[in-house]
Amino acid sequence: MSSIALVTGGNRGIGLAIAQSLAHAGHDVVVTYRSGSAPAGFKAVVMDVTDTASVDKAFDEIESQWGIPEIIVANAGITKDGLVMRMSDEDFQSVIDANLTGAFRVARRATKGLLKLKKGRLIFVGSVVGALGSAGQVNYSSSKSGLVGMARSFAREIGSRGITANVIAPGFVETDMTSTLDEKRRDEIAGSIPLGRFCSAQEIADVVSFIASPQASYISGALIPVDGGLGMGH
Repeated sequence: MSSIALVTGGNRGIGLAIAQSLAHAGHDVVVTYRSGSAPAGFKAVVMDVTDTASVDKAFDEIESQWGIPEIIVANAGITKDGLVMRMSDEDFQSVIDANLTGAFRVARRATKGLLKLKKGRLIFVGSVVGALGSAGQVNYSSSKSGLVGMARSFAREIGSRGITANVIAPGFVETDMTSTLDEKRRDEIAGSIPLGRFCSAQEIADVVSFIASPQASYISGALIPVDGGLGMGH
């Protein structure tokens, strides 16, 4: 029987690529989305990670219809970039709430099922800027940095039950978000990356699929960079 994989924010970009990769690997994939429409070909539920009641309701729905998700990919997130002098409390708090507290809400609720299964994978989608920092992204980099402490604490707390927790840290990825950058800025960024190019969403998804696989059963508490060498050692 194939295991159930849950991908939050799985209706576009990196999340959708992860969902497709996990499906290709033989998992039964459920994606969550907050707005817009569900992607074709996937089981899907509405979930707002900033709302505990919404997270709980979505999990209840998934568990009653399809079973307990064994692989959890906390991918949903937002950005509200701006220079720190002009960053409001709301700009900071809303990004932390979606990216960090949101991942916590999902992982906390998922753990109920994983403890019953006595196995599972918690996979948090972080970012290279969690370690490197990024001008104009104090809120975002703080949220992604926090995921590392979170994942490692989960790894220690529930590792004895056969549950791993890891962070995948993408660098600059070819998505709708980065496609809006002008060519000069894109060239500057690519020039700072040892591999000299942006990452594809598929390259992120492949690493997530590996961490979800039996081959990665002894990897836990790790920060796995997929950044073309940009973070190097951080």
